[in-house]
Amino acid sequence: MTTTTAASSSSSHHLSPAFPGRAPWGTAGKLRAWQQGAMEKYVQEQPRDFLAVATPGAGKTTFALTLASWLLHHHVVQQVTVVAPTEHLKKQWAEAAARIGIKLDPEYSAGPLGREYHGVAVTYAGVGVRPMLHRNRVEQRKTLVILDEIHHAGDSKSWGEACLEAFEPATRRLTLTGTPFRSDTNPIPFVTYEEGQDGIRRSAADYTYGYGSALADGVVRPVIFLSYSGNMRWRTKAGDEIAARLGEPMTKDAVSQAWRTALDARGEWMPSVLRAADQRLTEVRKAIPDAGALVIASDQEAARAYAKLIREITGHRATLVLSDDTGASDRIDEFSHGQDRWMVAVRMVSEGVDVPRLAVGVYATTISTPLFFAQAVGRFVRSRRRGETASVFLPTVPDLLTFANEMEVERDHVLDKPKKQGEEEDPYAESEKEMEEANREQDEDTGEQDMLPFEALESDAVFDRVMYNGAEFGMQAHPGSEEEQDYLGIPGLLEPDQVQLLLQKRQARQIAHSRKKPDTEADLLELPAERRPVVTHKELLELRKRLNTMVGAYAHQSGKPHGVIHNELRRVCGGPPSAECTGGQLRQRIAKVQEWATRMR
Repeated sequence: MTTTTAASSSSSHHLSPAFPGRAPWGTAGKLRAWQQGAMEKYVQEQPRDFLAVATPGAGKTTFALTLASWLLHHHVVQQVTVVAPTEHLKKQWAEAAARIGIKLDPEYSAGPLGREYHGVAVTYAGVGVRPMLHRNRVEQRKTLVILDEIHHAGDSKSWGEACLEAFEPATRRLTLTGTPFRSDTNPIPFVTYEEGQDGIRRSAADYTYGYGSALADGVVRPVIFLSYSGNMRWRTKAGDEIAARLGEPMTKDAVSQAWRTALDARGEWMPSVLRAADQRLTEVRKAIPDAGALVIASDQEAARAYAKLIREITGHRATLVLSDDTGASDRIDEFSHGQDRWMVAVRMVSEGVDVPRLAVGVYATTISTPLFFAQAVGRFVRSRRRGETASVFLPTVPDLLTFANEMEVERDHVLDKPKKQGEEEDPYAESEKEMEEANREQDEDTGEQDMLPFEALESDAVFDRVMYNGAEFGMQAHPGSEEEQDYLGIPGLLEPDQVQLLLQKRQARQIAHSRKKPDTEADLLELPAERRPVVTHKELLELRKRLNTMVGAYAHQSGKPHGVIHNELRRVCGGPPSAECTGGQLRQRIAKVQEWATRMR
């Protein structure tokens, strides 16, 4: 018997009768509709390169291994190489493949592969160290290369060039990603780019299955984002003390320092948010008894401090994952299969780690790229049964709220990014370096605390809003208040439309309760979330400029002085002088001026 036949026979021997490769894949009852659709397209077209973009939790691994089994069985390939971002993920791939009879060696480093294996599982870093080793392997035998989270191969200086060198001769290449592509313009190996009518080249996926589609199909959980504001106070290197409120328009540096102050475990913001998240977890566990929670921390020091806080708050130890070594991988596996409530991890767990019982998250890192955010949220959306919801707690920071409200936006990798004169950097091009740091194999302390010298002095937390399906709900409330409990107590098992309806009812109840209270009792801004949008410092300046322009136009139309119009707007709409207005108040006044101008026509 040839080696090829032995491999495919061995693979088929372990496959269930319904599994692709033993029978037509269409008879496999366990394949989801998108997986079967992608399989049908692949088998029909038989491409050398195939890019599948599927939202985290949709089942990319199952699709890829189904395809690998089919290609092995039909002798299109003789072996499989899986390339994953991390050590933990390559082992996870090997374990998943073994369950269907495809044996991958996750410890392979050099030399001949054992006869019992059908291939290897390696990391991008491993390929980067020895690209010629892997090139020789794919030249010797027909190989399917599965490149998981392919955006990691976009670094032309290291992993990208190594992947090109190693896998250019491969018989078939399957590239996978579940999140928005890289922020830079480095081409990603084996990805096709097509030029649009605007002359800009964008990545072209062969099959796309987005979060919106997966949510409609019940494949992923709906995500409820709970955002917390609060007062922050810190001292700069010059010795100046600065106070600001999270969510208020600030310069970029001030936002960064207020955010870091909130995440300081010695203040009151983190303990308050962790307590709220633990209450939410308790509610979720009424319907999902093994539900777990994860804190994604910026560094080891913060992670240890958060684990200590969780112990003080809950009375139970949190699983602490500090680095992507064997011990960390074992701790993740133990948590995944156990019943413990909390895990605290440094950035590394953000991508690809499969812990399906994670249902509550706390975003406690200052990484602000859409790629990392999507990967982090992806840890909580894996659905096991219909009706499960995920809850993610985060600070009221403009970038994060934008990402949360754009969960269903599908993005392609853009090679050409024309920059208009005077235009600020695209926020999506903010920091590819952050992603490299977040996904490297050792998450040692980075010294980043010394880069922007400041000292966090104190913080408190205020429940700010709930975001769901692109809409915002809720009024500000103090931690532990009845208003906050309204949202923390949302059942853990709900259909997506039920979530929306319940949030609307909770907000209506809050508004009614607020109207009954005397104004003197209101120590927080008692407006529904949609009437107090979080805007950046730049956006606030633009709103003020727009209001002044419209007031000027209306003054010319009506003959009234500017000051009279501004005073009338303040009387009708309420609130402070326009120089002190929030974004929501400015928008309200802009709408009112438009209404007046329309009446005069």
